[in-house]
Amino acid sequence: NHMQVYVRIQIKYYRTYMKNLSLKKKFMNVETHIIKSIQIAEIKSDKAVIESSEDGLDLMGNLYYQGFDRVIIYANTITPDFFNLKNGIAGEILQKFANYRMRLVIVGDFSSLKKQSIKDFIFESNKGNQVNFLSSLKEALNALAN
Repeated sequence: NHMQVYVRIQIKYYRTYMKNLSLKKKFMNVETHIIKSIQIAEIKSDKAVIESSEDGLDLMGNLYYQGFDRVIIYANTITPDFFNLKNGIAGEILQKFANYRMRLVIVGDFSSLKKQSIKDFIFESNKGNQVNFLSSLKEALNALAN
């Protein structure tokens, strides 16, 4: 009896997960850029694509299995909580990108961020090439093409 209840819960969870995933896919578009035979995924959406660390991991996994190892996403499609380093969302997502060796550029205007910790984080990230915070698609494509 306990096993049947467990299986029912898991099936219900899976159906809910798939429904939510398909809803997100409806308003998200992945545009492929090919530069120097490098495939770069640009995520376009009018709505939030990443509202939790699970969303970020799902997106990363989906793109990884489609053969992408370089990703551009716009800051306005990421939950504002991502930019609050205390909750760990950014760290969890960016660590997975690093583990899978997927390069990521987040495009946006970061000048309005108030906390020094996130400003320092962006500054340090931009010194490397794993995760960058840039202001335009052109900059992002140039960074990821090298």
